This record gives sequence, structure tokens and C-alpha cells, in this order.
Amino acid sequence: MTSSPNSHESAWVLEAIIRTAPTADPQWQEQLGRLRTIATYDPETPTWHARIGALDLAGVQMLQTLFDAARVHGTEVRLTPVAVPAYWDGAVFTRGPDVAALLEAQADRGRPLGQLPLA
Repeated sequence: MTSSPNSHESAWVLEAIIRTAPTADPQWQEQLGRLRTIATYDPETPTWHARIGALDLAGVQMLQTLFDAARVHGTEVRLTPVAVPAYWDGAVFTRGPDVAALLEAQADRGRPLGQLPLA
């Protein structure tokens, strides 16, 4: 389910992090051509980053491109629901109770068990 970007406080997007596969230059160029249309590259961490806010045609095509890159080039694709970034102006998923619990747990990583979060 998706909603308008104005209701970000109760919404999430799917973040895809793609770790590039070490390849020779021709394969790198092919990998680059496949991913540059849907993701941004961070050379410091050799990862691509993309966000999906709806499983519409564009979202499904992006997922297919990610999985094709993994199959062809051996890239590692990790999908994680994340809070909507402030700059995001696309569609968003509505936050259900299960996703809300996951997002809260991710936000509290590193906090000792039983310790209350700092405001």
C-alpha cells in the first residue's frame, strides 16, 4: 500500500544496497550500465543505493534490474525498510505495525537491552 509523500511520519521506503562484484573492466562497464539508471554509486564503500516507494511498474522493474545484476554479475543485494528520508518526494509505503516495530529496532541498534532511548 502506498500513500502520498506528505504523510512521511507513518511511512517507509524500501532501501536497496547493492555491493558491487569485483570484475574486469568490461564486466564493470556492463554492471555500471545496468545499475546507473536506477541507483547512485558510492565509490568509498563500493555500493549502489536505491530506494523504492511503491511496487508499481517502476518499482517492480527496479527490483528486476537489481536481481538481474545479482544473477549476471554476482552483486549482493540487500533490501531493508527504512524511514522516509527528508528529501524524498516519491511514493511511500504505509507503515504497518510489523514494519514499524522493525524500523524502531533498527533505529535502536547498539542500545543495550533494557536501556530507554534518549529523546
